[in-house]
Amino acid sequence: MPMETGEPDRGRRAWHDGPVRRRVVAGLSAGAGLVVLGTVFVVLPGVVVDHDLAGASVAAKDRLKAVNDVRTTLLQVVGGLVVLFGAYATWRQLRVSQDGLRATQEGYVTDRFTRAVEQLGSDNLDVRIGGLHALWRIAEQSARDREAIISIQAAYLRTHLPWPPAGPGAPAADVHINDIAPLETRAADTQVALTALGVLCRHREQSWVNLSITDLRRADCDGLWFPEVNFDRARMEAAGLYHANLTQASLVSVNLRHADLTTAILRRARCVLADLRAAKLVETDLRDADFTEADLREANLRKADAHGAVFHRADLGMADLRGADLSTAHLSDARLTGALASEFTRWPAGFDHTAAGVVDTDDPGPEPSPLLQPPGMTWQAPPLRSAS
Repeated sequence: MPMETGEPDRGRRAWHDGPVRRRVVAGLSAGAGLVVLGTVFVVLPGVVVDHDLAGASVAAKDRLKAVNDVRTTLLQVVGGLVVLFGAYATWRQLRVSQDGLRATQEGYVTDRFTRAVEQLGSDNLDVRIGGLHALWRIAEQSARDREAIISIQAAYLRTHLPWPPAGPGAPAADVHINDIAPLETRAADTQVALTALGVLCRHREQSWVNLSITDLRRADCDGLWFPEVNFDRARMEAAGLYHANLTQASLVSVNLRHADLTTAILRRARCVLADLRAAKLVETDLRDADFTEADLREANLRKADAHGAVFHRADLGMADLRGADLSTAHLSDARLTGALASEFTRWPAGFDHTAAGVVDTDDPGPEPSPLLQPPGMTWQAPPLRSAS
């Protein structure tokens, strides 16, 4: 029985001794601090003055003044240290608060990101569009999530717009372009993804985005940015690419028949084996682009800048080259039968365009404003005169 009552007593005493011990230690620390301060402000100034005097005799009044001056200096030093310590403590507290806020914001962004991705798998079109818009907004607000969202949007387009077409509602591969509705009408969610991608790619960091083998017929890409985007073997017939940026894009074997590329930028683009029949390339930047074996029959290249462009074995039959700058273009083995030229067309030095079958005609003058023309998405493509 004594043992049973003794153990709890010792436990209570141990619990009670903890706070007491801490209070004693705190008191001793405070006392030690006071002793140090007393030494600093009472004893140390006199020692410093006596050391500086080196045994010289001075009046008591002068010695007292010197000691007080030392104390004043010490007070200023201690005050400055206190201010610095306070500033450091405030900065640390601010950093902790910022870290906490940042963690909260990242958690909020992660939740939004997760919900948006889940919406992409919905059977409801409106829900999918909402998820795509949510991802777009997150990418604009969070630079660290932008690359992932660009990849998600590209994957969304590849899986929802494969070529050849698959799935219910997708127009067949052999349907005439005039019988195909604009992309924003037949698949509004994919048009949203494409637009978001073309906006976000302006500030992306990764080198390549893959949109190859996709069905982008009558897509609206006006003014969008697709530098270094892979469109190889994509179907972009009658797509609107007015003033689009396709710098260094890969367009190998792409179908851009009847596409509107007016004032677009295709600088250093790789358009090998591309089908550009009846495409509008008016005032387009084609500098250093590679059109090797491309089909440009009936294409409109009026006033295009083709400095350094490669047209090796390309077919430019019946193309409109009036006002185009081809002065440094590579036209080896290019076919130009029936192409139109004017006095403002510039050819490489020594190139005999007449012998190549080019027809000289009057210059068309200033180009009409694109605002006065029907949108490329709804424009009815005339029959091609060139053979398939």
